[in-house]
Amino acid sequence: MTALIGPNGSGKSTLLRTLARLHPPASGDIRFGDGAELRALSAKDLARRITLLSQQRTAPGGLNVRELVEFGRHPHRSRWSGHDPDGPAAVERAIELTGLGDIADRPVQALSGGQAQRAWLAACLAQDTALLLLDEPTTFLDLRYQVEILDVVRDLADEHDVGVGVVLHDLDQAAALADHLLLLEHGRISAEGTPDDVLTGENLTRAYGIEVEVHRADGRIHTRAVGRFNAASL
Repeated sequence: MTALIGPNGSGKSTLLRTLARLHPPASGDIRFGDGAELRALSAKDLARRITLLSQQRTAPGGLNVRELVEFGRHPHRSRWSGHDPDGPAAVERAIELTGLGDIADRPVQALSGGQAQRAWLAACLAQDTALLLLDEPTTFLDLRYQVEILDVVRDLADEHDVGVGVVLHDLDQAAALADHLLLLEHGRISAEGTPDDVLTGENLTRAYGIEVEVHRADGRIHTRAVGRFNAASL
């Protein structure tokens, strides 16, 4: 699991969109571990390898939660009959993992922001790809569902061998969740490695343009930006 961190406008979302072939790279090639080149794949083959939960998305009108999640199965359906023998089990698993069972028949338009976020994540999980890209997946979620969603994502990496690339603004979450961090500044990677390697006061102060303190306690990393509102308590 790799977390992308950095200030607004540093290129985190652009990098994810480029990996999902929604944004053309300025130069170079993107290849998978088996040698397949990203730009050479058909749309259906790409959708079987990568799914992206982006910040901007609109559900077609009239759908309930289950129907939205079923859309995630589109790359697995046969071209003419729409046959997808593994689809029902994949949809139910995605609904269960995201805690949507009680509202699976509710219209998407009637959901809260946090519920909608979980429904879209469930659609991504139902797509059942080897690479899952998440652009700020905890946006709109309260504390409980932030923790639960990130636990689900971590389990996908640990138990189902899914590669995860996730944009996070909460540095403490990134430290606890990710195996690998990329710190982006002005469209370039300024630091990469383990959370211990990347999350230093020097790196973060430079990247964010504000003094950032980093503390390590009980095996965890904690970060703190120093501003006028909290300087007196330090």
